[in-house]
Amino acid sequence: MSKRDELIEKYTADIKNIFGETPDTDLLTKVTIGLGPSIYNADSSKVSGSDQKELDTVKNNYLLKKLCLEDTPKLTEAIASVLEKYGSSNRNKHRAVVYYMLCKHFDKAAIYA
Repeated sequence: MSKRDELIEKYTADIKNIFGETPDTDLLTKVTIGLGPSIYNADSSKVSGSDQKELDTVKNNYLLKKLCLEDTPKLTEAIASVLEKYGSSNRNKHRAVVYYMLCKHFDKAAIYA
């Protein structure tokens, strides 16, 4: 099993166990691949919910640029909602899981088609 497949299994477990959802593994795989080599770096593979710069990166680079959403307060609310569900005490908020959940929240899976 490749390192990426191992990570996708870990992400799948987070989505099932923390969010209580059965993930669309095809979409999760595409989101993970879209993150490129950042998934292998301990720092860039995680999202810090307490770092405003990090939250701005999620909003600007993913929601605005990748998903082509309009810049409204709903974006910040969605990020906060996903991070809250992930758990404020959970220090391992995987970027791929956060991006996957945001993609599902905004019904933008077609971006990865």
